[in-house]
Amino acid sequence: MGRGGTSADRARAVAQALRAGRLVGGAGALPSLGEALAAGGAGLRRLFEREAEERRLFLWLPAALGLGVLLYFAADQEPALWAPALACALAAAAALKLSSRSRLGFVAAVGVTAVFAGFVAAASRTRLVAAPALERVRVGKLTGFVEAAETRMAGGRLMIRVLSLEGLAPDKIPYRVRVTTPNRPSVKPGDAIRATARLLPPPEPSRPGGYNFARDAYFGAIGAVGSLAGKIELEPGAPEPPADLRLLAAVDRARNDMTERIARSIGGAAGGVAAALVTGKRGLIPEDANDDLRAAGIYHVVSISGLHLVLAAGMVFWIVRAALALSPGMVLGRPIKKWAAACAMVAGTGYTVFAGGDVATVRSLVMTLVLLGAILVDRPALSMRNLAIAAILILLIEPESVLAPGFQMSFAAVAALIAVFERPGQSGADPEAGTFTGLGLPEPKARQAPPGGWLARLARAFRHHLVGTVLSTLVAEAATGAYGLYHFQRYTPFGLVGNALTLPLVSLIIMPAALLGAVAYPFGWDGPVWQAMGWGVEGMLRIAAKVRSWPGSTQAMPAFGVGAVLLLTLAILWLTLWRTGLRWGGLAFAAAGIGLAGNAHAPDIVVARDGRALAVRASDGRLAIVGRQAGAFVTEQWLRADGDMRDPGDPSLGAPVRCDPQGCVVRLPDGRAVSQALSPMAFEDDCRRAAVIVTPLTAPAWCDRPLVLDRKRLQASGATALTAMAEGFTAATERSDLRDRPWLPRRPSPPPPADRAKGSPAPAKPEQSAQAAAPGPSKTSRAAPDPAQPQSGEDGEEDAFAPDR
Repeated sequence: MGRGGTSADRARAVAQALRAGRLVGGAGALPSLGEALAAGGAGLRRLFEREAEERRLFLWLPAALGLGVLLYFAADQEPALWAPALACALAAAAALKLSSRSRLGFVAAVGVTAVFAGFVAAASRTRLVAAPALERVRVGKLTGFVEAAETRMAGGRLMIRVLSLEGLAPDKIPYRVRVTTPNRPSVKPGDAIRATARLLPPPEPSRPGGYNFARDAYFGAIGAVGSLAGKIELEPGAPEPPADLRLLAAVDRARNDMTERIARSIGGAAGGVAAALVTGKRGLIPEDANDDLRAAGIYHVVSISGLHLVLAAGMVFWIVRAALALSPGMVLGRPIKKWAAACAMVAGTGYTVFAGGDVATVRSLVMTLVLLGAILVDRPALSMRNLAIAAILILLIEPESVLAPGFQMSFAAVAALIAVFERPGQSGADPEAGTFTGLGLPEPKARQAPPGGWLARLARAFRHHLVGTVLSTLVAEAATGAYGLYHFQRYTPFGLVGNALTLPLVSLIIMPAALLGAVAYPFGWDGPVWQAMGWGVEGMLRIAAKVRSWPGSTQAMPAFGVGAVLLLTLAILWLTLWRTGLRWGGLAFAAAGIGLAGNAHAPDIVVARDGRALAVRASDGRLAIVGRQAGAFVTEQWLRADGDMRDPGDPSLGAPVRCDPQGCVVRLPDGRAVSQALSPMAFEDDCRRAAVIVTPLTAPAWCDRPLVLDRKRLQASGATALTAMAEGFTAATERSDLRDRPWLPRRPSPPPPADRAKGSPAPAKPEQSAQAAAPGPSKTSRAAPDPAQPQSGEDGEEDAFAPDR
């Protein structure tokens, strides 16, 4: 290569020489580092150009939108809307100018535009759904319309659109409240009611970085949760309900009627599961059945999601197309495939409305409609491009969805399946091929008619279906595992077995029976169909119970931070959105994310936002629960985040704790004492001898030597996690003086004592370690209170905000 050659020519020559095994630069000389880097850079540029030629860069648009949404939610305070809108407009103008000048510049400008567009969409959505929320606990007369009602195994749950709330001005009244009732609801959706309510502000996370119901409630316009006490009466003087509420109430009444019909026809746990599959009402499923389904890794079958919509719409598509194909004239002269797709779209929309139309179901509907809509315009239905379009629509309409585990897991699973099954050179997947052509394996030969009779063909079809189910489950679990661990801190090692055994039942028996039963229901001929569906559901529950009985069927992993899940998300995107050898670079991101998640360190003390309960790592290295008012849901959240699979009612949780009427004490593994002060008299002893004091009271000003988390400080910091260090503690808090968002408004911190650091709780002083080595605060050896014992009805109220997991 002469001096006149370009750097690209030289890089290609170096790369060719390296591939051919020759030395470059003279006999015995190895290529220089610069030449090797130039060759590598040229190779990456060629791969990138190939991706651009195949229009794969478009697939990164929803990722850029999602990044903008995440940047919005990561802000410490509510951003001004004009700034990101202006930045989006400037980036779009730059993209237009660079479109004919520089491909790289154009791509970068479009990416920046998408990031700011996601930011603007999230900020606009926050302003659009703004509604009042309670700031403190209130008890008083409540009047409103029942928007939705659900019968549960214990009592019921109501969604109420509020008309008035005793003691609150009209501009302070929450738009919606979600409450529990001790008995089965006697009112129906659409009724105007009045009752005495005990309402709480939407609960904040029980630990820093935990599930944030307050944020979810904000975007659902739910301003309070709680319970109803006493008799629920009809309100005769209420105004006419608005049109949208009448529609919602009518749908919910129909759902409740069908739920009761299915549950009565089948009976038992199978009846509750079958009803949930059809109507989305999961309140009649016993908790044991829920646990069985989770342990078998098949709880997604119960939650109305993409699986149900695809099966329901797919069955309608197949039935309509098969019926139309009976007419030769139709086959030859009419677009029956498009007609079938249109009917499937209508059926999917109707199913979504009837199933309650919650956020997760609507997300699945958008994805399904995009895939079916592709058939109407003669495009492949199952393609990565259609998936990207669905993601863009959802992120623009409901940008908060990017934080939801359902959104993350569903799109990751579908993207992975398409990437694995799509053929090189095609824009869509070919699920009928049944081979992993997307991984670069040889393409299958042309199909031939299989030999043998109908029985042999049936056996081969079943085997093909089973193998496809197993392979698809492997791919989906690999893609969604990171999100399951991040959000729920649990994994099911035998989920592959559970899915392989139950999904054939679901797709071949349960869902076809559900569709047939829904059609027969208006005619009153549905009873035998529900019974047939129940046989399939009972088989599914038996399989789930068997899988759960195996040792180690459910495992927990300590919670890890957002950095690890972001790296793992980037790995999934890199592996699925690229088609050339660029995709294998995602393995580096996956390794970094796994390493970061595996090195996560669980805190030693977790304190509830009100100081009435805390979890402390005891001398045996496991968490002990201090205080009666943690509640089962909060206790379970703490245990799972610590990688602990004990039940919230396990007696060992209170064994290391010593209590008397003034409070409780438990020791850390290094011997330092952690005290919960429940009486003003406890401070005299605890302030002298404990390393950490937690109290729902206000600590006296003279108690400033240990680390004190009292009522005022916890109001400002929210849930707090402490990690024990050699000479003190490091703290992580849910709130801070800098953070002020609509769903988590800032509360000013109390002025700290002079010898305590400003801001969040300061590390304890070196001399405190010596003090803590001495005997701790005097407490009797009385057993600690049962952490699962309800306190003042609060444990029952947890059902108003605990998610349907």
